[in-house]
Amino acid sequence: MNFLEKLLDGVAVEWKPLGEVAKIQRGRRLVKSELEEFGNYAVFQNCMTPLGYYHESNVKSDTTFIISAGAAGEIGYSGVDFWAADDVYYFLTPENLKSKFLYYFLLTQQTKILGQVRRASVPRLSKTAFEKIQIPIPPLKIQAEIVRILDTFIALTAELTAELTDRQKQYNYYRDRLLTFEKGEVEWKPLGDLCVIGDGLHGTPKYDDSGEYYFINGNNLDNGRIVYNDKTKKVDELIFNKHGIVFTVENTVFMSINGTIGSVSFFNNEKIVLGKSVAFFNIKSPELYSRFLFYFLLTEYSKNYFEAQKTGSTIKNLGLKALRTFKIPVPPLAEQARIVAILDKFDTLTTSIREGLPREIALRQKQYEYYRDLLLTFPKSEEIEAHLNSMEKSHG
Repeated sequence: MNFLEKLLDGVAVEWKPLGEVAKIQRGRRLVKSELEEFGNYAVFQNCMTPLGYYHESNVKSDTTFIISAGAAGEIGYSGVDFWAADDVYYFLTPENLKSKFLYYFLLTQQTKILGQVRRASVPRLSKTAFEKIQIPIPPLKIQAEIVRILDTFIALTAELTAELTDRQKQYNYYRDRLLTFEKGEVEWKPLGDLCVIGDGLHGTPKYDDSGEYYFINGNNLDNGRIVYNDKTKKVDELIFNKHGIVFTVENTVFMSINGTIGSVSFFNNEKIVLGKSVAFFNIKSPELYSRFLFYFLLTEYSKNYFEAQKTGSTIKNLGLKALRTFKIPVPPLAEQARIVAILDKFDTLTTSIREGLPREIALRQKQYEYYRDLLLTFPKSEEIEAHLNSMEKSHG
């Protein structure tokens, strides 16, 4: 607050309702046939991901906007021209209010705005929910300095995110290269000849909060591990005795086959019962190492095969037959061991990056939010405070 006080240097900050300061405009709908997959101008409709592209724009760059349906209450800013559809409100700001300053301030009010969203089949937000929000209007040079500081935090987070993405791409590239074999270089065999392949329980078991066994689905598989927490459903020993399957640390690999397809994990003596969205590979052939199978199931080659074999309309499914007939390369065990040793080193490095960088990104995000809220907490006069309190009571 000392920094903010120094920045203000005794200047009183005026507060006004958003609707009195900025002109609130609503976008115009485009029909699906008018959209392009690639184009000059992004079209925003009901979320922050562009619905498509259009050859014209209806909103200029340097504009803050808010989604009013679907992802209602989400706040965005665009540094380039774009097309706002009819589920988007955008703000035309006067000369004494920087659009990006407004964007950062509205983010501090997002919890209040989200609280005004009408939760129906399609969540909706009325213009009246935000047009009366009181916003501070400090001098332009103070607005510019606050925007500069917050932009710096955002840029730092973006750099870390880009580094994480690059490291993961690098790892995937080398993994796929090591697991690519020329025709005739090695023998290819169906997985069904090398493994016993099955899936989990088709149905809903009787859950037991005091049970010893976790009921695992595809979303519990993550980067080689089975993950669960206090919210993961449990079952008792009776259910395990009826539906449990024997797995071994040395020879078992799991993969998600329903909804999210292709997440792969090992068995590490966890007390578990599988649901139908998890397939297991119990290796029966002495020709195949489990870690080699694990890495190969993650390759682009495998992903392309799984994509081609998926069935279902709303929720996709990968059948056991497709897994049993899937042919994989089976190099000599010594070569498998060499490849696995290299990929284990890559995986250790990538995991440390995956775990280290996201923690750093999360820390930067918290730091940004802290300073954003701090820098945008301006003093209010007693008259404004009384007015806001009376408005809150009338709405309460």
